[in-house]
Amino acid sequence: MPEVRFRVRWPDQRESLCYSPSSTIKDALKLQHPYRVDAFVECCTAALEHASERVARKYGMGCGQALAQIDRIRREAQPFVTDPQARIVVESFEEDVPHV
Repeated sequence: MPEVRFRVRWPDQRESLCYSPSSTIKDALKLQHPYRVDAFVECCTAALEHASERVARKYGMGCGQALAQIDRIRREAQPFVTDPQARIVVESFEEDVPHV
C-alpha cells in the first residue's frame, strides 16, 4: 500500500504534515476544501481507522502510526473546536513511491 502524507493548514495558519498508511485518504479528503473542525476530525478519524484496518488485513496487525496520527489531529484541532468560523484545509497530498 502506498503511504501518503497530507499537508494541512490549521485555522491559525500553521501547517502540519500528516501521515496515512494508505492512499485511500485521498478519497476521503478534498484538496483546498475548507472543512469545519469537527467535520475534518471525523473524516480523518474514519479514513485513518479504515486505512489501519486495511493494513491489518494485509499484514495481520493494524497501523500504530495511523492511530497515533488520529490522536495528533485531535490534539491539534482541540483549540479550534469552539470557533464556528474555524476551517482546516488540506493543501496537498504527497505519495511515497516504492523504490525498485
